[in-house]
Amino acid sequence: MTTPQLLVFATLFGALVLFVWGKWRYDVVGMLALLTLTLTGVVKGNDAFKGFSEPAVITVAAVLVISQALQKTGLVNVLVRGLGRVGTNMTVQVLAMCAVVAFLSSIMNNVGALAIMLPVAITLANRAGRSASTLLMPLAFASLLGGMTTLIGTPPNLIISNLRRDLLGEAYNMFSFTPVGVAVAAAGVLYLAFLGWRLLPQRVSGENRADLYRMADYMTEVRLPNGSPLAGQRVMDLGKVEGVQVVSLVRGESQRPFPTPFTVLQADDVLIVEATAAKLTELVEDGQLTLVGNETITPEQLASDDVTLAEVVVTALSPIVGQSAVSLRLRQRFNINLIAVSRQGQRLRERLVNAKFKAGDVLLVHGPRTSIDEALSTLGCLPLRERALDMVPAGQTRKMLLTGGIFLVAILAATLNLLPVAVSFTAAATLMLLLRLINLRDVYESIEWPILVLLATLIPVGAALSSTGGANLIAETLLGLTSGWPTMAVLVVVMILTMNLSDIINNAAAALITAPIAIKIAQGLDANPDAFLIAVAVAASSAFLTPIGHQSNTLVMGPGGYKFSDYWKVGLPMEIIVVAVGAPMIALVWGL
Repeated sequence: MTTPQLLVFATLFGALVLFVWGKWRYDVVGMLALLTLTLTGVVKGNDAFKGFSEPAVITVAAVLVISQALQKTGLVNVLVRGLGRVGTNMTVQVLAMCAVVAFLSSIMNNVGALAIMLPVAITLANRAGRSASTLLMPLAFASLLGGMTTLIGTPPNLIISNLRRDLLGEAYNMFSFTPVGVAVAAAGVLYLAFLGWRLLPQRVSGENRADLYRMADYMTEVRLPNGSPLAGQRVMDLGKVEGVQVVSLVRGESQRPFPTPFTVLQADDVLIVEATAAKLTELVEDGQLTLVGNETITPEQLASDDVTLAEVVVTALSPIVGQSAVSLRLRQRFNINLIAVSRQGQRLRERLVNAKFKAGDVLLVHGPRTSIDEALSTLGCLPLRERALDMVPAGQTRKMLLTGGIFLVAILAATLNLLPVAVSFTAAATLMLLLRLINLRDVYESIEWPILVLLATLIPVGAALSSTGGANLIAETLLGLTSGWPTMAVLVVVMILTMNLSDIINNAAAALITAPIAIKIAQGLDANPDAFLIAVAVAASSAFLTPIGHQSNTLVMGPGGYKFSDYWKVGLPMEIIVVAVGAPMIALVWGL
């Protein structure tokens, strides 16, 4: 083994450990891996950042922008509005919703498609008085299945296409992945509809969803009697008490669900405060307050026409991951209050002000509707509020048709090889911007920069694995271990190895690492390299065993109240189905 090979293997192993550890975000890990190989001379300095100009990276950015335009103009609403009429039969609900999210994922970002469907699923679960946990994981899995059906459905497909261009001089077209992808996706959706959802627990019921937060344990009504030293002080003065937050004020017959910091307190005011038991006791004693009662505080007591409570889920790429409410200064920066945090279906027992957010956390926030809406994109959170299933935004019909038309033209241009895929979709995104179908702010907010950085940094790392002979060394080892095996059996081994890797690291990273090895194995077997490349693409999109393998899995963990073990219970049969259907289809369509 040569020194460059050792450096590449050590770097990849270190990156894998960091990916699994999860302390640093994967774009940072990718950059560290690239810099390590560059500083040690394995990757030439002039080649270090060529990944940022790769068509796969540009295409991913363009597809993210187009996905945002499809949502903004209401085109997606047309596709989901019929779901409100599917009835209450669980199998029918799961089948319909998984089919829709799989289709959406084939033409737009996986997480974007799932985000659209989350409020729909919760609405249907609430209507049926059923746990949303039986719907959310199937939706997440369906978003992964749909992504494997087209070139733009998921980043691994674009990566594999680029590798084929480098290897054989021609990239895959828009629907090269479709025959195998559709067969696997159809089998997976049927499994989820008829069996998969039955393997899931019912932890958070639709009719008792408010119990998830148990607000009465943390929020209490107190009254300022005559003679209270707090009378005459401002709300902001009371808010300075550590661990105490005023979320509503009742004065006479009027209620102020979100009192301004400058509101002057008066005798006989009733305050709804959020505090720990110890701080509440201290506040009542020092302020000479009286408790109004022990009745449950409902969301209705905290809302008005302009002020509301909203459930939002923290995404894997959210900038607030690892931060606390104190460090974010939510009230000062965004004019909203954090009322409660749920993690895996359980309310946090630690103080909210000190709790550090994790991907998948569900936050209950309180404030003016406009403030919450504006804060969500900055905070990287998605709303779980109910969606009007049958509504298209007023005045959006022309924009909706125009967006759909531009998107279809881009698909045709790429399919007929009139334009390279990256150029076709970048032109479509630019035209949507020029025609004001999407604004510039939405363009930049829709792009998941960590994904782009990860791709751009690991592309040279993957190339180094091949150029140093590292991929060939691993391939020779695997060929030695599988000597005498049928080509189909070796293909299955490659799929299983890629799946296992994708279950613990980002699927794009898994594809970048395993694809060069798969190519060398195909060459060693004198087999069709297309078969092995498609196998890697399908397997890289099959991260069904853990909540950390893909953002979609992470996104539903909090709202569904799932435990880590719930994923493999449903995901293991799914991965078996992917191999059982995918491998024969690859042999049939591409030949071995």
